Amino acid sequence: MQPQTPTPPPPAKRPRLGERVLTAVSRDPLAATHRFRNDALLATAIGVLSVVLALTVQEGRRPDALGWALLGGSIVPLAWRRSRPIPVLLAVVVCVIPYHAADNNHLAPLHGSLLALYTVAATARPLHTFLIGTAVIGTAVTVMFRVDAHQGLEALRTSGWILAVLVFGADVRIYRRYIASVVSRAERAERTREEEAARRVAEERLRIARDLHDLLAHSITLIGVQTSVASHVLTVDPGRLDRAAIAKALDEIADTCRTARGELRTTLEVLRADGPDAAGPLPDLTALPGLVRAAQADLDVRTEQAHIPPAVEAAAYRIVQESLTNSVRHGGPGVRIRVAVEAADGHLRVTVTDDGTAPGATEGSGYGIVGMRERARSVGGTLAAGPRDGGGFEVAAALPLKQQSEALA
Repeated sequence: MQPQTPTPPPPAKRPRLGERVLTAVSRDPLAATHRFRNDALLATAIGVLSVVLALTVQEGRRPDALGWALLGGSIVPLAWRRSRPIPVLLAVVVCVIPYHAADNNHLAPLHGSLLALYTVAATARPLHTFLIGTAVIGTAVTVMFRVDAHQGLEALRTSGWILAVLVFGADVRIYRRYIASVVSRAERAERTREEEAARRVAEERLRIARDLHDLLAHSITLIGVQTSVASHVLTVDPGRLDRAAIAKALDEIADTCRTARGELRTTLEVLRADGPDAAGPLPDLTALPGLVRAAQADLDVRTEQAHIPPAVEAAAYRIVQESLTNSVRHGGPGVRIRVAVEAADGHLRVTVTDDGTAPGATEGSGYGIVGMRERARSVGGTLAAGPRDGGGFEVAAALPLKQQSEALA
């Protein structure tokens, strides 16, 4: 069996003529690619047309050498019409006025003059277009009346074409400005979406950092404390080895590792879930007894069956977890810790205190307190942390029991 040759992709559909014309019209004339080359080719085509008209149409006399020079002088500047529209129009007018005054063929320079007028109307401000159009019409009619009354009336009659070209150029300018404003609004909307996406990414990274800090710092601190207990039992009196104490410390280390592994797995599952709003199981107040017991602290919970939003429960749990970590880490051996959680006055009040007997017990160098304040603010609450008057350290948080969206409104 011979391998099948892949089918080539269908050729791109070429835009229709009307679409290409609208694209060319709506494009900024100064931003067009190869504009000088295209304008030079257009000026060449108009020059050829002018020469043909001057030789074939009997509208005035055939130009002499000066007339040909003036006719050429009115066409050559058109190659720069988009980059210098007003100077080009002035150059055309300077050449055309004596050309018509000498009663040369009046139809030959018409197309170049109208193109220069259109370019000014499509690029200049409306007031400038009005003043320039008035000056051009007035000058043309005056010059033609000086040549001949019949030519003057004919110029007055054909001045409607000049007005039509000016109006058309002004309409094109307005249309281009409208397209530019639409594109600008679309670009601003795209930038706003990108900034919002970047903000969401930053918030998500901050949330991940808080979760990992709360989880790992607490677990590692407990493991360190329990390891110190086992090491102390082994080294103080090796002859009277307290196997029960060592076994208890090792069991607590194993329990802490299992708990940390489960919470880390939960965190990773939330991060891998689809969508920015993917939700996962959050820690709640029912997990506090085990957390506090592992830190050998006292717990007093009085919620009185109050309705506590899951986000508030998770924030309270993480605040207690980080406070216990700080107390165990900085409070020294034998530190006494008390945790109180109470629902009252529309708030869930969380207080963690210790006696902080070790030197430097109230000092910290990490992001624990900053993370706790961010936890509290995330549900519309407040948090205060600092040394106690009688010694030790205290963390006090007030978390509103309303829905999070209401609390932040």
